[in-house]
Amino acid sequence: MSTENILFQDIFDIKDLDPQGKRFDRVSRLVARSENYEMDLTLDFNSEIYPLNVGEKFSFVLASSLSLEASASTSGVEKRESWRERAPGERDLSDEYEYVMFGKVYKFEDSNKGGTSQQV
Repeated sequence: MSTENILFQDIFDIKDLDPQGKRFDRVSRLVARSENYEMDLTLDFNSEIYPLNVGEKFSFVLASSLSLEASASTSGVEKRESWRERAPGERDLSDEYEYVMFGKVYKFEDSNKGGTSQQV
């Protein structure tokens, strides 16, 4: 298994759920603190499919692809893959976890530099 696609990995402890109240029936917002990097995480997740509670811990992995192979092809050009395309019997990173989300990072803050970046 290639770990080139894994950008970040840590275990988080849930400190609060829906701190500003619940806005959607199936979606909750959690606030958590990581064990190793002491970073804060605010994450929206489908609480109907994967319910979580304050005090629980979960493993969080941020990956550029679900592929278990290296991201570049032999020609050095990055291979663009859909997260849904899998051949019968083929495994990917999602097989290692109970709950997987696909999308973009909306916003992150670097408290060391005091800056904020947004990804659209």
